[in-house]
Amino acid sequence: MHHREPVWRSSRRLLRSQVPTGWWEWLLDPASLTQRLQRACDGCFSVEVLSQGWDKPLHNEARAMGLLESRRALIREVYLHWDGKPWVFARTVFPASSLRGRARRLTLLGDRPLGAVLFADPSTKRRRMEAARFDARHALFHDACGHWQQPPAELWRRRKLFCYQGKPLLVNEIFLPDIPAFPL
Repeated sequence: MHHREPVWRSSRRLLRSQVPTGWWEWLLDPASLTQRLQRACDGCFSVEVLSQGWDKPLHNEARAMGLLESRRALIREVYLHWDGKPWVFARTVFPASSLRGRARRLTLLGDRPLGAVLFADPSTKRRRMEAARFDARHALFHDACGHWQQPPAELWRRRKLFCYQGKPLLVNEIFLPDIPAFPL
C-alpha cells in the first residue's frame, strides 16, 4: 500500500505555532533522547524490540539518506518504554554499507538503546534533524500506535541523520501520547 508522505521541515524552519503545546521541546531537543528518558524513568526505562531485519527503506527515508530506493537496509523498530508504557516508537535505517568495521556491532544491539551507543562515541555527528506531523494516511502511523484501540488523530515525529564511524544512519522517533510534557 502506498502511503502519503509527511511534510518534513528542518528544525530551523519549523514554527512554534505549528506544533501543539508540549511537543516543541521533544521535537527540537538536540540531546540524547535515550539519556533523557533514562534519567526521567529512574530505572523503569526499557527497550522493546519489535522487529529487526533486512528490507527496503521507505521512499522518504531513502531520499533523506541519498540511497537508491532499491537498496536494502537493516531496519530496526523498537518501543522505548517507561514502566511498561511505550513513550516513543523508534525506527532506525542502517544502510548495508554503514555496517562495516566497528559499526557492525550495531547489528547486535538487542534490547540495548541505540542512543547509548551513538552518544557515547565522540566521533558520532548529527547531520540533520527534521520534524513532521503525521496521521493514519502516512507510513509508520499504524506501526507506532497499533497497541491503542483508539489511536490518536495525529502524532509528531522527528528524524535525525547521523554519521557513525563515518557512515550514515537514519533514526526516526515518533512521540506517543503517553509521553509526559517536556522537560523531564
